[in-house]
This record gives sequence, C-alpha cells and structure tokens, in this order.
Amino acid sequence: MLSLPEREFSESDRRKLLALARSAISAELTGYPLGLSQSEPSCFALQRGVFVTVHVDGDLRGCIGVIEAREALRETIPHCAVSAAFHDSRFRSLRQSDLAGLRIEVSVLSALFPVEPQAIQIGRHGLLISAAHKQGLLLPQVAVEHGLDARQFLEETCRKAGLPRDAWQLKDTTLLGFTCEIFREENSPEPQAN
Repeated sequence: MLSLPEREFSESDRRKLLALARSAISAELTGYPLGLSQSEPSCFALQRGVFVTVHVDGDLRGCIGVIEAREALRETIPHCAVSAAFHDSRFRSLRQSDLAGLRIEVSVLSALFPVEPQAIQIGRHGLLISAAHKQGLLLPQVAVEHGLDARQFLEETCRKAGLPRDAWQLKDTTLLGFTCEIFREENSPEPQAN
C-alpha cells in the first residue's frame, strides 16, 4: 500500500493541476494555445520537482519529470505533461483518438535527502541513485505497482541508471530518497504494471 506524506495540495488544487496537465496535452494535439486563467491558484507558483505519468486505457504511455524545479508548477507541469505524452522514447506519441482513454497522474516531489538502504520504506520513498556520471530515478509507486522489496527497488533503480544492479552497495554511489504527493484523475483505470 502506498504510504503518502502529508498533503500540501487541497482537492481543488489537485484538480486544477491535473486540468493544467490535460490542457497542455490537448493543446499540443489540437494546435490551440494553452490558455491559463487570470485567477490561478497559489499552488501554480510553487517550485517543486514533478513527474507527469500518462496512461491510455490503463496502459502506461509515458512518464517524464524534473527532479528539482527551476520554474513554477504553472510552467513545469505543462512541459512534463507534453513530454510524457509525446516525447517519452519508450512509447509512441499520443494521438487524438487516445484522449478518451487518457488518465493523468501527477507526482510532486519533496526535496531530496540522503537515505540508508535499510531505512527505505516501500510505498513512501522514491529513489535517486547516481554513480559514474549516470543516474536513475524511480517514483515510490513503482515499487508498489511491481511488488518490489527494498533490495529489488534499489536494484531496479540501478538498472534504470544503466549501472550494475549491485551498484547501490559501492562507496562511490550516491543514494538519495524523496517522497511524493501523488494524485491522479478520478475514474482512472488502475494502471497496469509494465
């Protein structure tokens, strides 16, 4: 079960951030510019790391994000949403016909912090592993969706970085953790593990 940190975003904020991501994807498909409201919620001005994940009919179709934000969420979320929908090299770009089955998930990251392997909490912590100019990141929900224990989660994060699976045990490897506030569009089909 996913153990989420304290909520920073209200239900209204969550709906507006999800709508922002959906609007960016729709604007990219239709060619109409993204229109932002004059009265945007204060959360749009926050600077946070964020990942946007897109599913179509329950299948993963893209996940792109930034670890540490340099811009406000009003810019970061549309950028990540468009990148996830159209520029994740693992998947074909979304098409207009995909909009009906599209479900969006937003993961807003905490600040990164050092974490010891034995302190990793599955479902609560995401991981960032770096060594030899390579890095890999997995969100907390990945371990839950794939039924990974802490050791497997570490190994999979190393694999994502292009490192040997046991690189997390080496002294030159940096292991950082983070938490996420995760929210997805209502009535979304349960994502299928890939």
